[in-house]
Amino acid sequence: MKITGFKMYQVPPRWLFLKIETDEGICGWGEPVLEGKADTVAACVDEMMDYLIGRDPRQIEDIWQVLYRGAFYRGGGILCSAISGIEQALWDIKGKFYNMPVYEFLGGICRKHIEVYCWIGGDRPADVGAAAKRQQELGFRAVKMNATEELHYIDSFGKVEAVCQRIEAIRQACGPEFGIAVDFHGRVHKPMAKVLGRELDQYHLMFIEEPVLCENYEAFAEFARYSSAPIATGERLFTRWDFKKILEQGVVDILQPDLSHTGGILETRKIAAMGEAYDMALAPHCPLGPIALAACLQVDACSPNAVIQEQSLGIHYNEGSDLLDYLDDCKLFAYEDSVVSIPGGPGLGVEINEDYVAEMAAKGHRWRNPVWRNADGTVAEW
Repeated sequence: MKITGFKMYQVPPRWLFLKIETDEGICGWGEPVLEGKADTVAACVDEMMDYLIGRDPRQIEDIWQVLYRGAFYRGGGILCSAISGIEQALWDIKGKFYNMPVYEFLGGICRKHIEVYCWIGGDRPADVGAAAKRQQELGFRAVKMNATEELHYIDSFGKVEAVCQRIEAIRQACGPEFGIAVDFHGRVHKPMAKVLGRELDQYHLMFIEEPVLCENYEAFAEFARYSSAPIATGERLFTRWDFKKILEQGVVDILQPDLSHTGGILETRKIAAMGEAYDMALAPHCPLGPIALAACLQVDACSPNAVIQEQSLGIHYNEGSDLLDYLDDCKLFAYEDSVVSIPGGPGLGVEINEDYVAEMAAKGHRWRNPVWRNADGTVAEW
């Protein structure tokens, strides 16, 4: 079997889909995108595919090594996102060729389903409480919310109190057993992160995500002295080599590699195994589309330390074009009692509606990250 060609589709709301074709008539799908840089990643994929035309798509490890190490310059969001989408598509092809789901190649399934959580928003406490209650009534047992607006290195305690009010509204609406994850989004610097961590400890959070930027990994240990909540990070780390310092430090509790950024399915499985050796949980980052989610579920299926899966259904980014719109069978991602079953079909286990993908690609997108500024005009973390 040989790779003969490929197509890319840039589709709303902010995604890039890749289809790799073979001479056997078997095609595989991947999601190689870095949010806000879809055109750049598409150009990178186009360059990398020069190394793949004529290759056997089943030789996934060797192809990965060529793309990662053969370029001399390695790592980072653009290169690793391009590799990730290509690698996902190769696994999809391999699974379809052997008529097996991807997880069968990675040790086999170790769970029937995995819990999922959803994102909520709202500027006022009543809005957040009501949004969380709606998700609870739909059967979800956990939600995630952004912690705060932009924060300067030293900022108003009023902003901290506003965060507490929002979380208190969820607690009152949904009860003490409802899971609340709070995403600091790397927008909080160490001085304010300590204050937030101390004040939020009373709410017994499911986890705190990116309390500081991951490149400031040395600050995680200090943050942990002020908060007993599990610490999660990893969406902006690429490949197992970026995770080494986090693992060796031993402070982070939940690893959040993104399968469309960190190197793909097998690379994430390797990171999960490394985390397991350090007694760390896995919760893949995935505010993306259906192909990325399908890839995540394949890793969740065979990773004993996977605990919960992020998914983007209904997230604010997806208004007007959601992840189920691109699937032939929407029931594959049917959430019931806050869990989703592991797709058991060949490859990634999902079938993409290519006609609709092509239709939406004609519309395309030019999604860009917002630029935030502090009150004094300095650029703030988003």
